[in-house]
Amino acid sequence: MKITTGFVQTADVTVYLCPEHAGQPVPQLELRPAMQARGAVTWFYGRGEEAHVLILGLGAEARIDAERLREAAGNAARAVHKEGFATVNVMLESFVRAMNGALSEEEAVRAWTEGWLLGSYAFDKYKSRKEARTVERLHLVCAGAGEASYEEALKQSAIRAEGAMFARDLCNEPPNVLHPESLVEMVRERFAERPVNVRVYGEQELADLGMNGLLTVAQGSRYKPALIELTFCTDPSQPLLALVGKGITFDMGGMNVKSGRDISDARFDMGGSCAVLGAMDIISRSELRANIVALIAVADNMPDAEAFVPSTLVTYPNGLSVQVGNTDAEGRLVLADALLHAGRLGAREVIDIATLTGNVGEALGLSVAGAWGDRKLVETLAGIGEHCGDRLWPMPLVDDYEELLRSDYADMNNIPPISYGGAIVAALFLRRFVAESMRWVHIDMANTVQAKAARGYYSAGATGYGARLLADFAVSRAEANRLGAGDEA
Repeated sequence: MKITTGFVQTADVTVYLCPEHAGQPVPQLELRPAMQARGAVTWFYGRGEEAHVLILGLGAEARIDAERLREAAGNAARAVHKEGFATVNVMLESFVRAMNGALSEEEAVRAWTEGWLLGSYAFDKYKSRKEARTVERLHLVCAGAGEASYEEALKQSAIRAEGAMFARDLCNEPPNVLHPESLVEMVRERFAERPVNVRVYGEQELADLGMNGLLTVAQGSRYKPALIELTFCTDPSQPLLALVGKGITFDMGGMNVKSGRDISDARFDMGGSCAVLGAMDIISRSELRANIVALIAVADNMPDAEAFVPSTLVTYPNGLSVQVGNTDAEGRLVLADALLHAGRLGAREVIDIATLTGNVGEALGLSVAGAWGDRKLVETLAGIGEHCGDRLWPMPLVDDYEELLRSDYADMNNIPPISYGGAIVAALFLRRFVAESMRWVHIDMANTVQAKAARGYYSAGATGYGARLLADFAVSRAEANRLGAGDEA
């Protein structure tokens, strides 16, 4: 599909963006109030050679931002593909003018392009009948047509969408295709031609480094665990930023086996690693001057005769011992290894992201992840998330809850004795493996990793949450370091 900007062209469909109470935004058409409500999609079909008109409701004008525009673009993409049309005009110029400066035209171009591409996504590679993707040309009607900044906006939006879709693809893959060993090869292949150094720590190297969390969790799987280390260093003078992702490619719960009518969603337990890999995909296609390492802790959590069992003792190189109270709380065991490794590498800042607890969804619902750790970094991430759509909310590290990690015969247990505050206790567990020299944030995205149904620019399945968030965060940290404000920001 070709995406262009410029003046109005001949097209099968003309798309109008309609906020509530915005007067009469569409010539010669009378709109009902319901057509302007957020998420409303209304067709006016043309006769003969007339173009069809698609009306997209945006809701209250005061609440319209780039994220609302991405959402509308995703809805439009699905609607147009479903109808089978090939060429589309999107009337961005009139929309921006009606918004009175709330969004610039270039911001609108970026948001629409990103939302459209993400909304067009479908994971149908294993279907005999593919979902239709009919649009050949998407034309954004803009006053600033032909400006170099607009071409760059289209390019960068496509890169960002492709990184998020890469994250979705990985997370959506079935476990007979994507498992710890095949993920390693997929990563090698994806980054082979990028300015990224890929190093894989296999079973013997994990043992040599004392990564006993990974080795223990993987005991029940026929696939070998690994720690994947991707280094993007275009400015070695900058302090090292580590992005850490939980990569449990299928979480059967180990010997505390999960049960349910359909637990195929257990493949989404690698959502944190997908977020990090998607972010590195975006970063590695940019001209960013930065010093970044991505660490992916990869394993399966399966029950068999060799699997670890409740009461297993795991010891770590920092001297801490952990009693396994529940084998389905395995994510913190493997993240501990990766956090310790980030400290060995000398990372100044570390962001770990994981589908760690169902408890976070009870607190924040299904659209907002939780974040714990360094307050300034959490605030930075929260601001970025509000802009890019990967929203998160600052959560407390309650020191009094440390007692919930108490173990009868080890330094701590991997699971608290009560369900209340489970996401907070999981963050407290991880904090014990963070070097004092590192500024740290933990993101629990278990509730945001998937969409149950298509909505906005999400398709049913993996959301790709975190890819754009982490990429944008890396850009902000590199800029802060360049200005000498990294420790303050």
